[in-house]
Amino acid sequence: MLFNSLHFAFFLPLVFFGYWFLTKKNLKIQNILLLLASYYFYACWDWRFLFLLLFSTGLDYITGLKIAGSKNKNHRIIWFWMSVGVNLGFLGVFKYFDFFASSMASALSSINIEVHPWTLGLILPVGISFYTFHGLSYVIDIYQDKIEPEKNFIDYSLFVSFFPLLVAGPIERATHLLPQIKKNRIFDYSKAVDGLRQILWGLFKKVVIADNCAEIANQIFNNSSDYNGFTLAIGAVMFSVQIYGDFSGYSDIALGTARLFGIELLKNFSFPYFSRDIAEFWRRWHISLSSWFRDYLYIPLGGSKVGTWMKIRNTFVIFVVSGFWHGANWTFIFWGFLNALFILPSIIMNTNRSNMNIVAIDRTFPNLKELGSMVLTFSLATFAWIFFRAESITHAFQIIRELFSASLFQSPEIFPKVTFLLVIVFFVVEWIGRTGNYALQTIFSSRPFWWRWVLYIVLIFSVFFFTGKEQAFIYFQF
Repeated sequence: MLFNSLHFAFFLPLVFFGYWFLTKKNLKIQNILLLLASYYFYACWDWRFLFLLLFSTGLDYITGLKIAGSKNKNHRIIWFWMSVGVNLGFLGVFKYFDFFASSMASALSSINIEVHPWTLGLILPVGISFYTFHGLSYVIDIYQDKIEPEKNFIDYSLFVSFFPLLVAGPIERATHLLPQIKKNRIFDYSKAVDGLRQILWGLFKKVVIADNCAEIANQIFNNSSDYNGFTLAIGAVMFSVQIYGDFSGYSDIALGTARLFGIELLKNFSFPYFSRDIAEFWRRWHISLSSWFRDYLYIPLGGSKVGTWMKIRNTFVIFVVSGFWHGANWTFIFWGFLNALFILPSIIMNTNRSNMNIVAIDRTFPNLKELGSMVLTFSLATFAWIFFRAESITHAFQIIRELFSASLFQSPEIFPKVTFLLVIVFFVVEWIGRTGNYALQTIFSSRPFWWRWVLYIVLIFSVFFFTGKEQAFIYFQF
């Protein structure tokens, strides 16, 4: 069930009405209703994978109780590694088995050893990387005595399966979401309106911006050998905007939807394309995943409290693993490696935390230095996205070779004027609203009633005008 589908347009109001008006504000019934709605939401993708979700949920629930209840250290270790092993095992089988088998066959073929790899050809369960990381963080926190295990199975199941975040995040923490699930929730009109506003902005990002950019990016990347460097540069920029509009649009819809039910999810994006360096970009892009790797991989490896060479090692580890998390393809691994290279100078010179505040926070426009830094950071991120989007490493380098040829200065063969205009308007709105949790939040705070409704109508009309494509969100494949 896509957020931008007619199915979801009927599903959400029904769940909202039942949640607030039929449950008589009984917390237990509300949580059961949300859990059943979440399982229905997930089953709409493929009901068979619902059993995998249930198994993963039950495993981590029982494991958490066993770890906390075991006084024997060895028993705690056994239960902990069983949970980690099974969770990563399922992820490995469904997501990476065929990749490793094919990669091994290719490696052997390079030394004239021909093998025919045995592959499983399994369909990747939607959201498996996200709900696996939900469960892993929960078990790790219990093992490290940071939290107590949740004894109510309904509440824990809802933490893992809450439908707004189930298939593409944000990756929640038990310390943040479980207390909200266990607490009585009272309908707040202002929060509900704010949630609807964020949903509308998320739909605009997805339907109007991302899907239009996708058409251009797909045409150029899928036929890259037919185009000159300038056109390929346009394709790279279109994909850069597409993936931001697509994923941050999903996150806005997820956060807005959760707010309708009185629940606040973790912020996942904070205007990353206004970053002044790559370190700042990664503090603002897919925040829940970046912080997950920071807390459960980077810091245990020593974090920044080690020597320079160890910091460099730790940086490359988390970025390469992050790339691998995104998909079973060498392009994702190289994308992660490339981002590690980009961030390396700031790690060595210890300037990776020099841009912690919002750019030009008290000014309408950035100064020349800030503008230059933002353009450079966007260019580096867009260059890396080429590997993320390309079919293979070879395909990516073919595009880059043409990008850095004389054809970069030729007239573009594709120039989507309407899409470029939409993108410019989009970034202007994002810039104006960059101090809020999402663009429309601060823009509306000081505007008159009639002004707000004019903008609402324009956004709604735009979404309906460009709707109908119902392209799946990019991060559903991860």
